[in-house]
Amino acid sequence: MNVVSGSYVDPNNLKFEEIKILGALQEITDVTVFLDNAQQMYSTNITYYPTEKVAHITGLQLELGRSYTIEWTQQQSINERFDCYPGIDPTQEKCEQLGCVWDAPSDPNSPSCYFSSDNVYSVEEVEYSSSGLAANLILNSTNTRANDNYTAPIGTLRLEVKYHTNSMLQFKIYDYQNARYEVPIQLNLPTTPTSTSEGRLYDVSVQKKPFGIQIRRKSTGTVVWDSQLPTFTFSDMFIQISTRLPSQYIYGFGETEHATYRRNMTWNTWGMFTRDQSPADHLNSYGYQPFYMALEEDSNAHGVLLLNSNAMDVTLQPTPALTYRTIGGILDFYMVLGPTPELVVQEYTELIGRPVMPPYWSLGFQLCRYGYRNDSEVAQLVEEMKATQIPYDVQYVDIDHMERQLDFTLSTHFAGLPDLINKIKGEGMRFVIILDPTISGNETDYPTFSRGVENDVFMKRPNSDEIIYSRVWPFLPNVQVNESLPEQTQIALYGAHAAFPDFLRNSTVEWWKREIVEFYNNPTDPSKSIKFDGLWIDMNEPATFMNAAFGGCRDEILNNPPYMPHLGFRSEGLTYKSPCMEGQQYLPDGTPVRHYDVHSLYGWAQTRPTLEALQSVTRERGIVITRSTYPSSGRWAGHWLGDNVAAWDQLSKSIIGMMEFSLFGISYTGADICGFFNDSEYELCLRWMQLGSFYPYARNHNQKGTRVSCKFLMAHEHYIIHPALKKYIPSKIGMKRTCLTLHQINNNLYFYISSVINLP
Repeated sequence: MNVVSGSYVDPNNLKFEEIKILGALQEITDVTVFLDNAQQMYSTNITYYPTEKVAHITGLQLELGRSYTIEWTQQQSINERFDCYPGIDPTQEKCEQLGCVWDAPSDPNSPSCYFSSDNVYSVEEVEYSSSGLAANLILNSTNTRANDNYTAPIGTLRLEVKYHTNSMLQFKIYDYQNARYEVPIQLNLPTTPTSTSEGRLYDVSVQKKPFGIQIRRKSTGTVVWDSQLPTFTFSDMFIQISTRLPSQYIYGFGETEHATYRRNMTWNTWGMFTRDQSPADHLNSYGYQPFYMALEEDSNAHGVLLLNSNAMDVTLQPTPALTYRTIGGILDFYMVLGPTPELVVQEYTELIGRPVMPPYWSLGFQLCRYGYRNDSEVAQLVEEMKATQIPYDVQYVDIDHMERQLDFTLSTHFAGLPDLINKIKGEGMRFVIILDPTISGNETDYPTFSRGVENDVFMKRPNSDEIIYSRVWPFLPNVQVNESLPEQTQIALYGAHAAFPDFLRNSTVEWWKREIVEFYNNPTDPSKSIKFDGLWIDMNEPATFMNAAFGGCRDEILNNPPYMPHLGFRSEGLTYKSPCMEGQQYLPDGTPVRHYDVHSLYGWAQTRPTLEALQSVTRERGIVITRSTYPSSGRWAGHWLGDNVAAWDQLSKSIIGMMEFSLFGISYTGADICGFFNDSEYELCLRWMQLGSFYPYARNHNQKGTRVSCKFLMAHEHYIIHPALKKYIPSKIGMKRTCLTLHQINNNLYFYISSVINLP
């Protein structure tokens, strides 16, 4: 700061007290002031705004009329680091081969290898219209970073932004010269955009060099999306994009277990890929939900969906920022602008489809167990529940009712099940059975498999008629199973060859519906008709009890991709408890797709035809409960949180899980009350029954070999109902038993509860 005329003395002793530095690309960490080469001792404060690239220095005392030199130090904050080597076992050598910087930080969770240059894409021309914009992305080939051809950046990318409504927009990046897999789900989009420039809640701008997209909320100026960051790359088997976030308040992404509803932003990475994985910290589980809601600092809210179904992970860091990494498909984002959390959920479910309306009876208490030995045991349980005046509305049977776990068969131990179902339905109750997707191929007379082969419904190896088999539930015929062995040992010894129906195909959908109809009506012997009211579909990730398939997999690059997302058992590749990724499937229009791309859509594809078949045979609304989900699954089914453990932390985490699934548009959700695995201790089960009575989906369910939790509680008397609710309980029932369900009054509270759990 050079004074041109030095004779001025300000009579009011005015001083420069603050400076704003524009275009500060890195954080300013230290400021030094000199007057005539003498350092001045000022107590300065520095605030850095990374989105705006502005530094604000306060606490200065610069007198008018005097010349000063001000120096500052810039360095990249650890929070500003973006991981340049998210793969397995990063090293300095691997890092520097990518042209990145290696510096092991004191915080072991932050990246040691990070970007030091911009992303490799830029934009020359942007085409604007009243309903959006478009541009081609140009690749700077001199600055590309890749390990091999599968991760080499693609140079023919197109950006399209569509202003669908005043509160919802789409931005999509794809290869305009080469067709790539896109998620085959129809969203509820207007035929033509309905937004207006005056009414839109958002402004969109394209940052040209380096490329980035910035979305700003009009009313407040808050930047809700800013992707002009060094991470962006788009290759055949590795796509990555990051965005700065407007706050630390991020909710969503599933299905994973975590301790708080708000996501932990301290360098946490979460994988998404459907898998038979019981709830456990940081492990990807049954569902795939790439949606989040963010609260901005002023309490406005927005939501973002990435419509991609390939294996993916997301990293949340304290910048605050978010990085997506997926190994296929395209980038297809949808943003809803709220501005309240309630409106975010409404706008999101308008986009993906509203949640299914459950029947009135499904709001009652439901009872199930894996391990019922025969229909007499189930009948006895029903009578004991009646004798102790414990009201419940729905009884289940697990795979025990099947002959050797074969779908659409009835075990000789459950020969009386049809009559039992008819009896309890005559008393006002309902009945639900389970179905697994995989079908045994080891049978000599199994019509379900034979008809499946005839209708060509099973997943095969590419360019072949060879069905892909793995080991799942059905046991081999004509073998004596040693039930004293551990369950996994039994499966390893006696498991049959199980085939995977391709539920994306029209032929499979029709075959599946016919099998359900025949099991319900049994045209050959009506006395064996199973008059179920609901269907519970399990193991539809799809799950396997061995990695990959019999005979192994034959496409190494698909099963062990160049970038393996942060999934559980990462070193095992994608086939851990899953079939081969090269499996050939077909979309309804006949387009071939790889299981690699649609694995996480498997449960989603099974859900709709299951509900349609159920409603066709029962002529009632019915309910389907599915384990594996994807955005829009809630249109056809509810969900339970899987094979949890009888532990106190699972009790509290069930609340978080239900709130998240309500956010995902699946509001009919619950957890196995008292826990599925292990014996539940008395106090835990007591508290869980109290909490569970307010679950939208309230089912007590546990594994064979464990204590029957509801019977366990029958022996104890407790007063569990809050006095304020006492007047709602029928006097003949009183407040006698812990197993008493509040669903007698919960029917009136259901929609209130559902709306509450939509809140952050």
